[in-house]
Amino acid sequence: QVQLVESGGGLVQPGGSLRLSCAASASGFSLYAMGWYRQAPGKQRELVATIRSAGSTNYANSVKGRFTISRDNAKKTVYLQMNSLRPEDTAVYYCNAHFFDHMDYDYWGQGTQVTVSS
Repeated sequence: QVQLVESGGGLVQPGGSLRLSCAASASGFSLYAMGWYRQAPGKQRELVATIRSAGSTNYANSVKGRFTISRDNAKKTVYLQMNSLRPEDTAVYYCNAHFFDHMDYDYWGQGTQVTVSS
């Protein structure tokens, strides 16, 4: 079982920045693909960014050039640096850990609210 705890959300003005953190309690953390997803009110959960165990990254088109995902395997933590925030970035942001061993294993954090508003 993997537990994920997000932090760093809050209220920020348009154009501002936030850094989200996700701390994992998992042996073999470095083997997991980690990701950030978000869900706005009335909308489906959507992919924001992922980072594989080898470090390759993938971003949603809407955040490319503004958000950066990174990981620190020694600290078992994944980060999402969010710059140039827009009101449409407002959502609950969820951390995901994914592992494949004969089947898919997915673990989710409880989510952290990000609100971009003046």
